[in-house]
Amino acid sequence: MLTAVPANAGDIVVVMGSGAAALTKVQVANIYLGRIGNLNPIDLPESNPLREAFYKKATDRGPAEIKAVWSRLQFTGQGQPPKELSDAAAIKKAVAADPKAIEYIDKADLDATVKVVLALN
Repeated sequence: MLTAVPANAGDIVVVMGSGAAALTKVQVANIYLGRIGNLNPIDLPESNPLREAFYKKATDRGPAEIKAVWSRLQFTGQGQPPKELSDAAAIKKAVAADPKAIEYIDKADLDATVKVVLALN
């Protein structure tokens, strides 16, 4: 089954709660590769095309490489993969409720409940 890539898939923003400071691409990559453990990363489901686009832009790695990283971290007891949430509404709710939560969404889904800490174009 083919999934359609959103028309504006190039506009991905990394969001956190309203009090968060801006982050660099390197910091976001390190968070999503399990190298920084003081934040709670959230992922979209593997079937969501925005997930693959995010990892390519933020970490320069594809889905298989990301799975391998998290498999190794889990096996060695050094980390757990990001929690998955189904859509932008659930993500924004989780990010607004947890000051340590971090997630990426389509820029078109932005609203005042979250703050952009990094834009990936």
